[in-house]
Amino acid sequence: MHPDLERLIRLQALDTQAADARKAQTSIPETQQALDQKLEGARSTVAAAKEKQAANQADRRALEKDLAALNTRLSRYKDQLMEVKTNREYTAMQHEIETAQGEVKRLEDQMLEKMLEADELAAGLKAAEAALKTAEQKIVKERAELDVQLLEAGTTLDRTLKERAALVAELPASVVGTYESIARSRKGVAVAIAKDERCSQCQVRLRPQVFVQVRMNSGIVQCDSCQRILYFSPAAAAATPDSVSQPTQ
Repeated sequence: MHPDLERLIRLQALDTQAADARKAQTSIPETQQALDQKLEGARSTVAAAKEKQAANQADRRALEKDLAALNTRLSRYKDQLMEVKTNREYTAMQHEIETAQGEVKRLEDQMLEKMLEADELAAGLKAAEAALKTAEQKIVKERAELDVQLLEAGTTLDRTLKERAALVAELPASVVGTYESIARSRKGVAVAIAKDERCSQCQVRLRPQVFVQVRMNSGIVQCDSCQRILYFSPAAAAATPDSVSQPTQ
């Protein structure tokens, strides 16, 4: 294989690794932020459940206070009932007692509803706290793994850039210029395998004489369609693909 072509294949591999590392440096912090938001959501759920429980307890205390006051008033009405002297006073007092008893019944019904609600809120809080604990354990682990991946991405990027600089120094400036021009216009992919008489990236069939040149790997040959620099790999040619790859312009 021509030395410059071999260097270009290596250069493409390094640029692909560097692109992947840069992508990781962008995506990993975004993933970590999403995990933090998920954890904050679980904490907010617990906080909201506690607030509802506190509000329920406050409502029950208020109802208990109102019930106590009503029962005291009802007891006083019953004592007064024994002291009335006319039917009119008796009827009026009975009305007051019935009204107070109705109010007691209403408050007792509300108290029962609040007690049932308290059971549901306690169960909801317990579930929310369990979910938060699980989320904390899982997210702490995932975040640690992402920290390692982020560190590895930085190390990979530093290494590939150093290797790239050394490799570029070994190539003619004109070859590097051609490579970088193609890479800019082809989403970073400037070098491609020629297989089955086609460019593996754009899938356009090569002219027979071009494919013959590519198979020799004796120089820089470009695809007539996408202008990518082509090379031939006997191992890739011998492999049987599971499916036809889609064109990548």
